[in-house]
Amino acid sequence: MAELEVHTEHESADPFGKKIGILASVIAVFLAVVTIVSHRAHTDAVLMKSEANDKWSYYQSKRIKFHNLELGEDLVNVLGAKGPEAQKMLDKYAADKKRYAHDSDVAQEDAKKQDEEAAQVEKRALRYDFGEGLLEIGLVLTSLYFISRSKLFPAMGGISAVAGLAIAASGFLL
Repeated sequence: MAELEVHTEHESADPFGKKIGILASVIAVFLAVVTIVSHRAHTDAVLMKSEANDKWSYYQSKRIKFHNLELGEDLVNVLGAKGPEAQKMLDKYAADKKRYAHDSDVAQEDAKKQDEEAAQVEKRALRYDFGEGLLEIGLVLTSLYFISRSKLFPAMGGISAVAGLAIAASGFLL
């Protein structure tokens, strides 16, 4: 009976290749973290923008009510209604107008603050996106070593990855 030999391919004696493999794995981990942070930032920005839109809608509703009261006052004055009933109605309109003016001013300030906060989160998310892109480029360039065996690719990949990490980290500072 003939013997069957199974030859397994052992890793070549390329200790630098092992280091590049580890570098690529580390870049991939950082890429995963930055991607998750980026997605969360975008989700937060969308939610904040939605809240801001709700606040702007509330502001508009208060302004519409305010203008309706102005219209009511104009109608009472144009129709020439005089007497205690008309004055009572005009006084009620004036009090309601003050309340609606105050409510709309507060709503407008809240909406502006929410818009500013959403814009800040969008800026942060943009930094994460740029960092993510550079980390992806770094991972691909580093991996090209295994095809070309050129040490230039891991060097360029490492530089790209470090730049991506720096840009992504700067998003935390905003």
